[in-house]
Amino acid sequence: MLFPNKTKHRKWQTGRKNAKKLEAKVATRGIKVSFGSFGLKSEGHSRITSNQIEAARKAIKRHVGKTGKVWIRIFPDRPWTQKAAEVGMGKGKGNPEGFVAEIFQGRTLFEVDAATEEIAREALRKGGTKLSVKTKVVARR
Repeated sequence: MLFPNKTKHRKWQTGRKNAKKLEAKVATRGIKVSFGSFGLKSEGHSRITSNQIEAARKAIKRHVGKTGKVWIRIFPDRPWTQKAAEVGMGKGKGNPEGFVAEIFQGRTLFEVDAATEEIAREALRKGGTKLSVKTKVVARR
């Protein structure tokens, strides 16, 4: 699983929750396929956990095999917190449970350089099913 070595602050503020405003936001960084031949691009906003990233990476790598190469273009650096079960309201914020990567529309999540186009597209499709955001497979231009 991915997580930062060191963080300046243990807990972050939550941020905006308005779905309409977040869906309107478009990524400006990491939008092109830079390393591989094919990429997996997000079509919406989501916070992707490190477990989801690892599950997608494993699915892609398993399908690509030894001949292909996989690049992860996102990193979960934002901590998320959760209060313990059956704890009442108030009494402060919960403990950090893990890390997430905040994804906006148009961000390239994974890139693949595989032996054939069919293998690369199928691998990225399988990896996209493990994520909590709608995705599409794009080719390098």
